[in-house]
Amino acid sequence: MEPIDIGLVVSAFMLVMVIVGMRVAFAAALAGLIGLIWIFWAKKGYDPSAFTWALTVAVKTAGQVPHSKVSSQALSLIPTFILIGYLAYYAGMTKALFEAAKRWVGWLPGGLGVATVFATAGFAAVSGASVATSAVFARIAIPEMLKLGYDRRFAAGVVAAGGTLASLIPPSAILVIYAIIVEQDVGMLLLAGFVPGAVSALIYGGLIVLMALVYKKLGPPVSGFTWGERFRTLPPALPIVLVVVIIICFIYNPFGGDAWGTPTEGGALGAFVVFCMALLKGMRWKQFRDSLLETAKLAVMIFTIIWGVLIYVRFLGFADLPGAFSDWITSLDQSPMLTLVLILLAYAVLGMFMDAIGMLLLTLPVVYPAVMALNGGIDVSAADSAFGMSGTGCAIWFGILVVKMAELCLITPPIGLNCFVVAGVRPDISVQDVFRGATPFFIADAITIATLIAFPAIVLWLPGLTR
Repeated sequence: MEPIDIGLVVSAFMLVMVIVGMRVAFAAALAGLIGLIWIFWAKKGYDPSAFTWALTVAVKTAGQVPHSKVSSQALSLIPTFILIGYLAYYAGMTKALFEAAKRWVGWLPGGLGVATVFATAGFAAVSGASVATSAVFARIAIPEMLKLGYDRRFAAGVVAAGGTLASLIPPSAILVIYAIIVEQDVGMLLLAGFVPGAVSALIYGGLIVLMALVYKKLGPPVSGFTWGERFRTLPPALPIVLVVVIIICFIYNPFGGDAWGTPTEGGALGAFVVFCMALLKGMRWKQFRDSLLETAKLAVMIFTIIWGVLIYVRFLGFADLPGAFSDWITSLDQSPMLTLVLILLAYAVLGMFMDAIGMLLLTLPVVYPAVMALNGGIDVSAADSAFGMSGTGCAIWFGILVVKMAELCLITPPIGLNCFVVAGVRPDISVQDVFRGATPFFIADAITIATLIAFPAIVLWLPGLTR
C-alpha cells in the first residue's frame, strides 16, 4: 500500500474515532502513531522482524513533537491572554463593561442583547478565549435579560453567539495557533482580526434589533438612563480599553517605526496591568487563585490538543497527503472561488463533530497548501495596495475566513462548546434551548463570511498599514 493510501485510511479511522466520541487530542495522537508505525513498517516490506524497528522509530518521532513544536515562543501568548480575561472577570471589570453597554445601547429594541454582544466584543479584546467569554457573560448578562422578561432561549443564544467573537477579535488563541501552523506573522494576523471582529459584532447587533422589532416580546428595550448616568459608566470600563491599547501598541507602533515589543511581551504586560488594576479594585487571594486555576485548565486543554494533533500532522508529512490534496484541488475544472466556498462549507460540516482548535489543527496542514495554490485565481485585488496577490495577503485573508468558520462550530450542534458552557453555568436553561437560541446567528455569520469574501480589504487594511 502506498503512503498516500495509508494516509487516507488512517485519516478515515481518526474521523470515525472523533465521531463516536473520542477526544480530538487522543484520537489524533493515536491515529498519528499508528500511521507512523504503518508507514515505517511498509518501507521494510512488512517484514515481521522490522516491526520492532518501525515501532521504535515511530515512537521516537512522535515523542519529539510535544517539546519541539509546543516550546515555540508564539504559543506563550495563549496562557497570558487567557489570564488577562480571567483576571478582568474576577476584578469585576466585565460587569462595568456590561453596565456601560447597557446604558448606552439598551434603548434599542432588544437593547440588552445588543449590549451583551458589544460587551462580549470588548471583553474578547482582553480575553482571547471564547469559552471563558461565554461563561463570564452567562453569569452577568442572562440574569439581567431574564429579569426584564427576555425569552430565555434568546438570552442564552445571544451569550453563546457573542462569546464566539473572542475567536476573531485579538488577542485570539485560535489566530495564534493558525499563525503557527501556516508559519505567518502572529502580529499581522492579530491585527487583521480587529476590523472583521467589529463587523461581525455589528451584524450580530443588527440581527438582534431586527428580531426584536419583528417579535415584540423577544427583548424589550431598556430606557430611563440620563446622559449623566451614561457617562459615569465610562471610567470603570476604561481599564479594559487601556489594556487593548497596550496590546495594539506592542503589536503595531501607531507612531511609526519598529514595534515597541513582540506580541508575547504585549500579552505579558497586559496581564500585569490587569493584575495591578485588579489589586486596586480589591481582588483577594481566593479570586487570584481561581483565575490562575481557570487559566491553567484552559491552557492545558489547548496545549493537549496541540500535542495530539501535531503527532498526526507529522504522520501526514510522511504520507504526503497535503501535497496530493493540493494537486487534486488545483486540477479541478471550476473557479477557484467556488472551490474556496466549498472548503468553507466543509468546515461548517466538520464543526458539527470537532471543537474549533482541533478542527483547524487537523485540517490546515492539508487545506492550506491547496488554498495557497489557488492564490493566483482568488481575486483579492481590492487589497493590492497592502499585499497584492502575495502569499502573505492570501494567507491572512484565508486565516480570518477559517477562524470565522471555527467560530460557527462553537454554537453548532451537537458539540457546540459555547452552548454547553452556557447551559452548564445556567442549570435552569437546557442545552437544547441554548442551541435553539443561537440558531439565528448562523444567518449573521453567513452574512459576515460573504462580506469578508466580497471585500477582502476589510481584513487586510489594518495589517497593511504595518508594511
